[in-house]
Amino acid sequence: MTAPAPAPAGEVRERVAALPDPELPVITLGDLGVVGPVAPGADGVLEVEITPTYLGCPALPEITAAVREVLAACGHPDGRVRQVLSPPWTTDRVTPEGRRKLAAHGIAPPVSPAPGGPVPVPLGGVPCPHCGSRATRPHSVFGPSRCQSVLWCTACREPFPHLTAL
Repeated sequence: MTAPAPAPAGEVRERVAALPDPELPVITLGDLGVVGPVAPGADGVLEVEITPTYLGCPALPEITAAVREVLAACGHPDGRVRQVLSPPWTTDRVTPEGRRKLAAHGIAPPVSPAPGGPVPVPLGGVPCPHCGSRATRPHSVFGPSRCQSVLWCTACREPFPHLTAL
């Protein structure tokens, strides 16, 4: 009996992009914008590029292991996961769907400038995911994960995590 043909790179990329982020499981790696190209390397072995959200991300070993599992399940047991640090990840890579998921989960998504447009200068703070008020202020630079801080809404008096813009 012969083994099935390995899955094409596009299918592997879709499956990797659908993996949940270990620190923010409400958002996928694709929505977070950390999945780069999936293509054969110079030696023909399939490679998946991952750009970590920041150096020293504690979730990186778990992400790498999950990507390796997808590679093996897709018929690429010798596939590689490459960490790409340049260009660095920024919150601009979070997709609109990812921003919606973060807000629905009570995490204030980062504010991004419009492509090619001026940088927005909000007149208030980050919008509260609970009540929408911009009457927010920093509460703690330390949040539920290293890439989040905690803000405080003075309107509804609720604290909330904020995905820190990098």
